[in-house]
Amino acid sequence: MLPSPIPGAPNAVRVALFLFLALAARAAIAQNPHTQSPASVKVSTEVVNVLAIVRDGSDHLIPNLNQADFELSEDGRPQQITYFSRETDTPLRLGILIDTSPSQRRVLPVEKREAKAFIRQVMRPQDLAFILRFDRRIEPLQPFTGDPELLSQAIDSIAKTAPATRLYDAVCAASDVMKQQEARKVLILLTDGFDTRSHTSLRAATHAAQEADLVIYSIAVRDPLFSFMPLYSLRADRTLKKLSDATGGRVIRVNRGRDVAGAFGEVAQELRTQYLLGYSSSNTPHDGSFRRIRVRLREGNYSVQVRRGYYAPSE
Repeated sequence: MLPSPIPGAPNAVRVALFLFLALAARAAIAQNPHTQSPASVKVSTEVVNVLAIVRDGSDHLIPNLNQADFELSEDGRPQQITYFSRETDTPLRLGILIDTSPSQRRVLPVEKREAKAFIRQVMRPQDLAFILRFDRRIEPLQPFTGDPELLSQAIDSIAKTAPATRLYDAVCAASDVMKQQEARKVLILLTDGFDTRSHTSLRAATHAAQEADLVIYSIAVRDPLFSFMPLYSLRADRTLKKLSDATGGRVIRVNRGRDVAGAFGEVAQELRTQYLLGYSSSNTPHDGSFRRIRVRLREGNYSVQVRRGYYAPSE
């Protein structure tokens, strides 16, 4: 049975979500031997993992680079890359967070359809995903599973919307769960970016996602009927940009020239061309400070999409 969402008790919601989804993840891993592959990402407080996407000067994704092609620095100090893998070697932990507030009512059917198609496209035997909806409540619909059919059924179960939007709280709750996972960790936000009732802040949500080593892709789907609020829309755009840029993801806005299917297609393509770089920081104190990361290619005219940095462990 799903835990009951508790609108006025954010900490209780996060604890319930954590226990529900984390225990389900353990069960899914135990039942699926593919998730125990030697290529699993080994994460500890001493290792920093960085997911990178590389594009050339024409904005084409570059999928066939090697460890020797990369240079990495932390706060301006060169670091030695000790772990390297491509997407095909690395399990994925995926969270799909669906905004079910009234501003999404008219676009929700197409979001549901394309989210199911995306899951079928990207999920492999070693991957796990969960589904969560948020409006005035935060409600898990399907805990971690490797079964695309169960994930699709959870998405189909969304039948109505409810007032208010707790986007920041939903990101914090998902980050709590993802923090315990050892894999590439990606959140897909299906939302217009409006937050109206979270108990936490945008800063807290960004911090939580960075601590969990998440990459956030925001598929910003906006009902044209709500375009009469330009200042509110600008604030929503800034919210999604901060969440995505800080974690090494990006915002894909859906409008007349780019439909929801195309947005999901872009995310799927990037997930297939990610690189995982791991290093042990030369800055050894556990002081909880934020440390900036820079990744570049040794040669050529390339841009590298990575998270801005990470929070060091604290004593």
